Amino acid sequence: MTFFPCPYLDSDVELTDKREHHITLHHPDLLPRYRQCIPDTLILPDRVTQSSRIRNARLFSRWFDDLRGGKYVVVVVVSDLGLAVERHWIVTAYMTRQLAKGGNVEWERT
Repeated sequence: MTFFPCPYLDSDVELTDKREHHITLHHPDLLPRYRQCIPDTLILPDRVTQSSRIRNARLFSRWFDDLRGGKYVVVVVVSDLGLAVERHWIVTAYMTRQLAKGGNVEWERT
C-alpha cells in the first residue's frame, strides 16, 4: 500500500496493491510507466469534480503536455467520512484526451 499527499483533501490518499493491480490491468497506458502522474495529479490538480457515478467520490484531473502527445490523468478518489478516522482511497486512475461531461465541479485552478 502506498500513501500520497492530497492538499485539497488535507489528507493522505491510499493506493492499495489491489487497486494498483486493477489500474495496471485495465489502464496499462498509465501504469507502470507513468505512475508519478498519480501523485502529481493529487498534489496539483487542474480540476476536482464530484463523481456523477459514485456518490462519495471525486475525480482529480490534470493535463500533462508531455504525456503521449498531451493527455489528462484522472484519479478517482473515494472518501469514507463516516468512520472514526476518515479514509480516502484511489479506486482507479486513467488517461484521457478529453474530460467527461457531468459531475459537479468543486474546484478549478485559474
